[in-house]
Amino acid sequence: MDDSVYVGNAGRDAALDRGWLLGHFKDSGDPRHSTDVEIKWGVHPKRDQRAAWVRGLLVLVSGRFRVELPGRSVVLAEQGDYVVWGRGTDHSWHAEEESVVLTVRRPSVPGYGVRTA
Repeated sequence: MDDSVYVGNAGRDAALDRGWLLGHFKDSGDPRHSTDVEIKWGVHPKRDQRAAWVRGLLVLVSGRFRVELPGRSVVLAEQGDYVVWGRGTDHSWHAEEESVVLTVRRPSVPGYGVRTA
């Protein structure tokens, strides 16, 4: 067996770590450990939202998802629609319909995520 390969299911694995599939928080021997990037599989019910602002890239898998950027609102409505923003530009979001999104955050460093209660 090759320990440098991990095969999983995003829906099942995401439930184990608040949606995150890859990042610094995985054990160092795990192929999903990375300090370069974090990847999240997010399943959001209608009207779910994040009020806090974070950075990254977001790709719509299904549903309808609104991303709020400073001075601009972007609606992702078709599978594969995505938005990417650079360093220093934060965002929040709102699921207009039940949605599945893939989020990429870079870099993957401790303390970068938004704290939840």
